[in-house]
Amino acid sequence: MSLHPTAAQLVAEMNAARPADRQRSVGEVRAVLAKLLADVSRPEVAYVADLTLPVDGDTIPARLYRPERGSTRPLPLIVYFHGGGWLLGSVDTHDPITRRLALATGMAVLSVGYRRGPEARFPTAVDDAVAAVRWAVAQADDFGVDPARLAVAGDSAGGNLATVAAAVLSGDTAVRVRHQLLIYPVTTYDMERGFDDRYEDVVLSRDEMLWFRGNYLATPQQADDPRFSPLGADLRGLPSATVVLAECDPIRPQGTLYVEALRRAGVTARVREYPGMLHGFFGLDTFWDEGRAAMEFAAGGLVEALRPNPEPA
Repeated sequence: MSLHPTAAQLVAEMNAARPADRQRSVGEVRAVLAKLLADVSRPEVAYVADLTLPVDGDTIPARLYRPERGSTRPLPLIVYFHGGGWLLGSVDTHDPITRRLALATGMAVLSVGYRRGPEARFPTAVDDAVAAVRWAVAQADDFGVDPARLAVAGDSAGGNLATVAAAVLSGDTAVRVRHQLLIYPVTTYDMERGFDDRYEDVVLSRDEMLWFRGNYLATPQQADDPRFSPLGADLRGLPSATVVLAECDPIRPQGTLYVEALRRAGVTARVREYPGMLHGFFGLDTFWDEGRAAMEFAAGGLVEALRPNPEPA
């Protein structure tokens, strides 16, 4: 199936607005992305609070969303990591998505502004992601959330951080991640397996993926680290997953391969691929009905996975 006509028009506008990212500084590309996303509608959420989250030797921004105000009942919590190749994106650029996710699920969402490359190289973003989940659990009473009903989520590089954080925390007795929502996640450095050349330059290109990697990793050898390429990790014992993919996304194979690997490892994984859609479509329901449908699918997976545990007999 070909790219959705509205998506094709958007890609043309994006490509006209920015030459190849490798020709610009990271700061310039961050500004372009922020401008492109500035006009996306942001639905009202009952409670939104900007927070400062402590990490090793520093602090990072976070934003908490609760879809209802004044309720005393603890809500399930989704810890969300934004996409952007570990270099771009922020709590602000992804605010439209995290607002919609809170409303669609009826759950609290904590959006995390992890430190990015090249200023902070791998594995800083991973360490921040893990620290953020632990911090959220420790603050559960203050946030009005149930630490026993916890999920991690993210799109693209944020999906990478979500599943890696779940893996790192799998042996932590104080934190139990019950589900992972992975939206067109990055799972491998291997572009021969993980890149569909038919969709080169549909939002992403091979060169751009290499540009991200070069500005994120401290050394090329780190590409083999399972905290960067989780497709090569032992995935046994990971929490169940809901995976959202876009047909016309050049890194769609990375999500498909990861779902297959999760299932081989005995992990329950629900996946849905949206025809004609491109990388970045999730939650953009003002552009496409598919954006709304994908949000509903993601919310359904989270609601099912984070049901309250039955009371003991």
